[in-house]
Amino acid sequence: MDGYSIFVVLLAGYIGLLVATGYYFNKRQNSLREFLLAGRRAGPMAIGFSAAASWLTAGALLAVVGFFMLLGMGSVWGFVVPNILALLIIALLVKKIRSIPAMTQPELLEIRYGSFLRVPVALIIIVVMILFAVADIKGFAMVLQIFYGISTTQAALIVGLSVAVYVTLGGLSAVIATDTIQFLLLSAFILVMSVLVMGNAGDVSGLSVTQMIGSMDGSWWNPLSIGMPMVLIFTIAIIPGWISEQDPWQKIWAARDVKSARIGMVFGSLMVTLVFGGCAIIALGLQKVFPEIAGMGFPMGMAKAEPALLAFIMGQNYPDIMVALCAVALAAAAMSCADTFAASGASCIARDIYQRQVNPGASMKEMLMVNRLGVLLIIGCATLGSFFIDSIIDAIHIATFIASASYFFALMGGMYWRRGTAAGAAASMIIGFITQCVLIYCDLSMTQAGAPPYLETLHPALMGHGVIAAMCLSGLAYVMVSLATAPVAMSRLAPFFPDQARLLVANVVVTGNGARLPETDVLVEDIDGERVYLRMSLELPENLSWREIVRLMTVTNNHWLAMGGEESVRRCTRADMFSCVTLIRGEQKNGGWLEVEGASNALQELKNEVAMAYHEITAVLSNIPGHSLNQKL
Repeated sequence: MDGYSIFVVLLAGYIGLLVATGYYFNKRQNSLREFLLAGRRAGPMAIGFSAAASWLTAGALLAVVGFFMLLGMGSVWGFVVPNILALLIIALLVKKIRSIPAMTQPELLEIRYGSFLRVPVALIIIVVMILFAVADIKGFAMVLQIFYGISTTQAALIVGLSVAVYVTLGGLSAVIATDTIQFLLLSAFILVMSVLVMGNAGDVSGLSVTQMIGSMDGSWWNPLSIGMPMVLIFTIAIIPGWISEQDPWQKIWAARDVKSARIGMVFGSLMVTLVFGGCAIIALGLQKVFPEIAGMGFPMGMAKAEPALLAFIMGQNYPDIMVALCAVALAAAAMSCADTFAASGASCIARDIYQRQVNPGASMKEMLMVNRLGVLLIIGCATLGSFFIDSIIDAIHIATFIASASYFFALMGGMYWRRGTAAGAAASMIIGFITQCVLIYCDLSMTQAGAPPYLETLHPALMGHGVIAAMCLSGLAYVMVSLATAPVAMSRLAPFFPDQARLLVANVVVTGNGARLPETDVLVEDIDGERVYLRMSLELPENLSWREIVRLMTVTNNHWLAMGGEESVRRCTRADMFSCVTLIRGEQKNGGWLEVEGASNALQELKNEVAMAYHEITAVLSNIPGHSLNQKL
């Protein structure tokens, strides 16, 4: 059996394991809560491994090794440090993010500002996720091309089809579970390569590890060798985009509680640090193995430095089984990122575009089908995009810069600045998005082959396709327009600011105190540690549209609010929005669910809330001739 056949067998076995994982979780996929947020039961280690694996693509790791070879520790500000700091900063935001009753960032922005922002933000996120997935596919294509001479098309199809199968089956639960496997494989690969490369470097140079470390120029070890101005520019240009990236937010919403999410993000940043540390060790050894590449400098040597680790593996005449294992480990890195980006982008397609704009009354079965088709669409577009985008890191940076300039201020300002308005958010997004796209086009079209980026030659502050300039205009527009327009309503501030939530519910007069659920009621209870989730199935009138039901509830009862659009309506009687009962579409066409989540020690209170919500819905529908509410057994 030749080397390629061994690789195919190992990869098939690995993909089979991933698909089996997806099939296992498929049995639980009866709601969007399960598919998009893994049932909100993920623990800290699962969150940490998934957060780390999602940001460690194969192509990016090879590029990081190349940067270390050519620029030393000064290169950490272009990719390494922003990864680590972004996860730590997100850990600080966990409590705020978890308190908002949303499943996607576009839904969060609709709750805060209004419906008109939801689709544009969803489209931007979809484009960003596709660009991130392009980097994963490009990286794996490089691996297979060097190892086995496989074409880019074949490599893209391997990653795309594999990811599409297990993500469409198991949703975010499958993504988180497989990310743990993929991170462990990637870590083992980096560890083994660190030992092998340093060992070979010692043989080539005749130096011990200590001597090799001492032989490096002092500037190689200096993380500030690029100068403080460039450090600040890199930090400002990259970190905001990664903080506002949707996929880590979805993992926070998927965690079982605030503590699990926060520990997970910190643990993830530690895991990322260890892997990048291994990349630095590998780069140190490769400098001795390939001194001619190190001597080419940046950016001229990057074309050879990026695949240097792969060239090293091929040049050592390792057994076919070892080369195949390396290829599978790098495939794991590519898939661990591509699956996250596909799941995140597909959630916007299903929830923010299809359910919000096309079919608000879509059943859970329809939503799950659309979400799965969305995964296929994201992977398909990324596969096509991989044929047209050459630079792996540039694909990642372009996606990051578009996110930073487009909706960073609308997102973060909406969460922490109550004076931010819908008009300010819209102005910020439009100006930031258009400015950034124009700057990217100018920079790419006017940069000569092998030359520094055109905008960077005009002024260092314009590095990164001018993202800092675009962000400044976006931020200025958000603040100025917000201050010039009327403040938003209290109902839009309530999910973000506790004092506004208390004011919102302070004067609510509810009916049905002491109400009881029907004796035939089947109430689903999912208790996980300190949190409990309750769900009650309803059979809604077939001849009454979902839109009409939502309208009746909001018109008849002023404490029932459709915050995130017509796909759900929330009974706002408690300051903690998650512990307010929500009416959403059920699994079947005429089905509905009452659901609520809160502290497990308040289980009876939550049951009472469900009972009162049931009573109020029954009262509203009973006043309409020919309509009634049936509890579904």
